Amino acid sequence: MNYDLIVIGSGPGGYVAAIRASQLGLKTAIIERESLGGICLNWGCIPTKALIKSAEVFEYINHAADYGITVGSSEIDFESVIKRSRGVADGMSKGVQFLMKKNKIDVIIGTGKLKSKGTVTVTDSNGGTQDVSAKHIIVATGGRSRELPNLKQDNKKVIGYREAMVLPKKPASLIVVGSGAIGIEFAYLYNAMGTKVTVVEFLDNIVPLEDEEVSKQLARLLKKQGINIMTSSNVESVDTSGDLCKVQVKTATGTETLEAEIVLSAVGISTNIEGIGLEENGVKTEKGKVIIDDFYRTNVEGVYAIGDIVKGQALAHVASAEGIICVEKIAGKNPEPLDYNNIPGCTYCSPEIASVGYTEKAAKEAGYEIKVGKFPFSASGKASAAGAKDGFVKLIFDAKYGEFLGAHMLGHNVTEMIAEVVTARKLEATGHEIIKSVHPHPTMSEAVMEAAAAAYDEVIHL
Repeated sequence: MNYDLIVIGSGPGGYVAAIRASQLGLKTAIIERESLGGICLNWGCIPTKALIKSAEVFEYINHAADYGITVGSSEIDFESVIKRSRGVADGMSKGVQFLMKKNKIDVIIGTGKLKSKGTVTVTDSNGGTQDVSAKHIIVATGGRSRELPNLKQDNKKVIGYREAMVLPKKPASLIVVGSGAIGIEFAYLYNAMGTKVTVVEFLDNIVPLEDEEVSKQLARLLKKQGINIMTSSNVESVDTSGDLCKVQVKTATGTETLEAEIVLSAVGISTNIEGIGLEENGVKTEKGKVIIDDFYRTNVEGVYAIGDIVKGQALAHVASAEGIICVEKIAGKNPEPLDYNNIPGCTYCSPEIASVGYTEKAAKEAGYEIKVGKFPFSASGKASAAGAKDGFVKLIFDAKYGEFLGAHMLGHNVTEMIAEVVTARKLEATGHEIIKSVHPHPTMSEAVMEAAAAAYDEVIHL
């Protein structure tokens, strides 16, 4: 059981790293304690998008008359919606199993723990153990739903994201604590299916990492959909003793008591770095993160870390990129360090959010003199035809050199549009180069070209 590389964890960081290692000729094994694909594939990115698609279809049916189509009454079969979501996740997990076989990667089922230099002990579900060894070991153990002291999860009435994906029945009411991507996606999903939803956010704006204009317009649109949004508010306690949860919320004007069947804690993630041998082997950590260099090497020779357990955005595509860079460096290639300021972020509510780079506020704080261009989808022919006129594209450029500093999108299908901006920024495109890149008509993506033109007072359709 000797390998060139062992990867602990098979999420989008771990399994991608293993495949790239195999492509580069390294004899590779991957250790997984649960299901191949990790949280993202089984309990995160993929099944949530399947659930959201069901909600979108339900909304389309209910608004069919807007498109000149008459249909009969519709209702949610919640059990079937959940079943479809689980089926999608299971199918993707089987796909990863196939990729492991195709790339001749050994899969070891169990919990991996660093034993000593170059050795990992794997404990299976029956308590049996085996040691495997490798010159290089990548730790990619990911994260879990974060618990707050005043918001303890009992997995029944106070739940995390995993339970929110497999509830036995659709709740009549739901309080979502936290308005990042996870919280907002579940708020949209359950509201669209008929649940009364309240979002409680500690900070002044929902989706607080986004540009302020995106946050404020999304809040208006979600309120219009029927979601109750409470910002600058803090959950102080939850009483689960009765049929309904009683939630004490401190607001700017006092304390309110809210009631709901279910409380969803969506206040971020905690890293899975406990009990895997890091401390015993002297691997340095700080504030729940493993300390690494630009190529994911820890302070201990032969031990690497990627994904949610290291610095940077806790996103699937970040973990995958980190895994590839880490493995290519191990194999003697010359990869570039990852540019964490060119990582796209996406939130799959309706309308969607997509962004990359500096917000307007961050660009000003960084000392840039900026040009800002904004194009609303209400002026887009494709958006009008699709009945999706909410939202806008906002682009930010450096006024002096034309550097593409950031992009912020709110609208239908914008998660599919942001890659253009990521590629443009990677290639150091300027605002004028975006304007002169002919975009097809009619498309939603025209709004990128129009927003760039707006920044330089050349916009045509406004």
